[in-house]
Amino acid sequence: MAATQCLLLLTFLSILLVSSYDGVDANLQPTAGTKDGSEQWGYVEVRPKAHMFWWYYRSPSRVNDPSNPWPIILWLQGGPDSPVATGFSYVEDENLVVKTDEEAATDLTTLLKALFNGNETLQNSPLFIVAESYGGKFAVTLGVSALRAIAAGELKLQLGGVALGDSWISPEDFVFSWGPLLKDVSRLDNNGLSGSNRLAGIIQQQIEDGKYEDATSTWGDLEDFVFENSNAVDFYNFMLDYSQDPTASQSEVSKSLMVEVYSKFIGAKTFSSVKGASSPDLGSLMNGPIKRKLKIIPNNVIWGGQGGLVFPAMVGDFMKPRINEVDELLAEGINVTIYNGQVLWIFHSFPRQQLLECVCFSDIDRSSNKHIYINSFSRWDGLKAYLESDRTPLYCGEDGTVTKGFVRSYKNFFFYWILGAGHFVPVDQPCVALQMVGSITRSPNTNSSF
Repeated sequence: MAATQCLLLLTFLSILLVSSYDGVDANLQPTAGTKDGSEQWGYVEVRPKAHMFWWYYRSPSRVNDPSNPWPIILWLQGGPDSPVATGFSYVEDENLVVKTDEEAATDLTTLLKALFNGNETLQNSPLFIVAESYGGKFAVTLGVSALRAIAAGELKLQLGGVALGDSWISPEDFVFSWGPLLKDVSRLDNNGLSGSNRLAGIIQQQIEDGKYEDATSTWGDLEDFVFENSNAVDFYNFMLDYSQDPTASQSEVSKSLMVEVYSKFIGAKTFSSVKGASSPDLGSLMNGPIKRKLKIIPNNVIWGGQGGLVFPAMVGDFMKPRINEVDELLAEGINVTIYNGQVLWIFHSFPRQQLLECVCFSDIDRSSNKHIYINSFSRWDGLKAYLESDRTPLYCGEDGTVTKGFVRSYKNFFFYWILGAGHFVPVDQPCVALQMVGSITRSPNTNSSF
């Protein structure tokens, strides 16, 4: 398969890959880039004293096709690792960190206005918002925010679609799936299932009562319970123990383990061989050779130095669902893709399918301690036809006989099951992941059939 490429643009840890640009608004200061124009980066002051870092990458595989413009990908990392105060983005006042997904989306929309409104080249290419993990909540809220700004004439860009990988878009439904799934794969017994469901029920009641901070705290208790009763199952791959995770030797087991492990996982998996970093962790890379390359990062800004402010500030929003935003995007005709790794359990695809296949109930069957999914896509008119559609197997690489996944689609909704992948689909199954991105973006440089 030909390399499927686009232009990547990163914001702090978020990466926005962009395929083409002529330059950026003169108000974006400071900015810099490579001599050959293949990269460009800078800051946007999205609010007074709140500075968001961005980074373009121009694809070396770009092809020119006037009938099929080169796509742009805005990559939003999970964690949450995307708002101001993460990565090289920073705030001059700690009170300026965002507290909600909507606030983060507003900042990102301001960033897009600064980058796109004065650049006709970028305006001619479709923008695809692609995210994974908690980044999926940012992606759908940004998609809705950007769509409204476009309709109001405030933002000049083409929104090509939104893609959500292993995304935390319905926390209540996910926590109810943990116990049954882990029991089915023998990581929990009946006692473990009962305890997991009990804590999920508490979370459900706390969400119903609007006690979202309490729900986040109980979510941490549920993580600890599952960890202890499964003999330390890995959060991102139920086929592994936590000790087999590359970050296991780097962090202690503690409450809200998933949040603490996240960026360390990425660093350990990806950057162990980068020259110039004093150790294999991502922080050493970014604060060493990368910061020296960029030259515009303020001396007092340390990559990730304010990251500890973000999750505590968002604790009241962490357990809120974003299903309605997905439904709104679908109803407005925006392409929405959901993809999931097969062996991930903490953001497993089971609840997502239940959300699609459910009948809308008005209550919960608490007597049987069974969660009935009450959310659905009520505005989108394609749900019934989607559910009646067949899945198509996916193949990749030289051996075209081994099934790598499945995809089902109808109109502007696409759902991918990626076999053999955990939470980090591009790491576990890079070939089919690249093929999938080519399909999502309709890249001119791809042999993908989807």
